[in-house]
Amino acid sequence: MEEQIYRMPLIGDAAPSFIAKTTQGEINFPQDYEGKWIILFSHPADFTPVCTTEFMTFARMMGEFEQLNTQLVGLSVDSLYAHIAWLRRIHELEWKGMKNLEVTFPLIEDIKMDVARKYGMIQPSQSTTQAVRAVFVIDPKGTIRTILYYPLSTGRNFDEIKRIIQALQKADAEGIATPADWRPGEDVIIPPAGSCGTAKERMMEKAEDKYCLDWFICFKREKK
Repeated sequence: MEEQIYRMPLIGDAAPSFIAKTTQGEINFPQDYEGKWIILFSHPADFTPVCTTEFMTFARMMGEFEQLNTQLVGLSVDSLYAHIAWLRRIHELEWKGMKNLEVTFPLIEDIKMDVARKYGMIQPSQSTTQAVRAVFVIDPKGTIRTILYYPLSTGRNFDEIKRIIQALQKADAEGIATPADWRPGEDVIIPPAGSCGTAKERMMEKAEDKYCLDWFICFKREKK
């Protein structure tokens, strides 16, 4: 039987759908989370050190993501029983002041690697039996908005993952863009001028809430 070949989904694509068993019961993805932002992330294997620190961090930050209307969904190619045993062990560990952590977001069982292949998480030059550290940010309409990939040896930056959600929500709500190293509360970028006349007007305009470095880069001041 010929193996099915998947094209890795790209930013702007509809998130590939699937039904899977998880530590929180069966899920129909992404339909079960319609109206929410989703962080779908993969890790190489249960009971591995880097992954353990990542799950502890996600568990600690889960409330922060919930406040951003964001659902966490994890995946590895291990079994459901391995997941449950690992999460029970995580609850007993302490690291960087984090302890007694309950992982209550779903962790997908993907022994056959069906979901991992749909999302390009299996990369043979790294491993044919483990998923790389992938992160897919999916919006409430089920569209992929951000894709991050990390090598097996490098733990993820969770503050950056949260910042991405905040930046995307800000951009969607206000029709703006966010500059380098933006954090909530900082000034944002106004879309570039669409004509010479608009560009000239912007440079001449005197407004308390707007300023330009040049005709092509203008900012909106955030209220303090």
